[in-house]
Amino acid sequence: MKKHRLPLFVAFALLSGVLTNTVSATEKRCGWLANPTPGNYYLFDAKGGKQGWTISEQGGYEAEGADKIPDISAKEYVKTNGNYGYACACLSVTTDKVTQKILTIESVKQLPLKKCKADKKLPPIE
Repeated sequence: MKKHRLPLFVAFALLSGVLTNTVSATEKRCGWLANPTPGNYYLFDAKGGKQGWTISEQGGYEAEGADKIPDISAKEYVKTNGNYGYACACLSVTTDKVTQKILTIESVKQLPLKKCKADKKLPPIE
């Protein structure tokens, strides 16, 4: 019996280490909140690179709490595809840094567009 405890403990410790390195604690991320097409949301901040952070994809992945995203077209908003486009926002989220997915959304606060336009660390948005 004792022979199996050590390998199981080691496996658990390794797995715990892997998970803690990829999943972050709740953090505030600010940048371009993009909704380019129905059901697709991404956040482009200073740390997400050109790929950005996936929030949801139509017919597929959706972060827990994605329903907390307000109608971003109700405030300062840039249309890029019919009724779809982008805004500037800060989100309180947890992320998976390996997959670049937002796992959970605690809150969303939309900001004036000028806030993101003035942030030189943000990638350009199209």
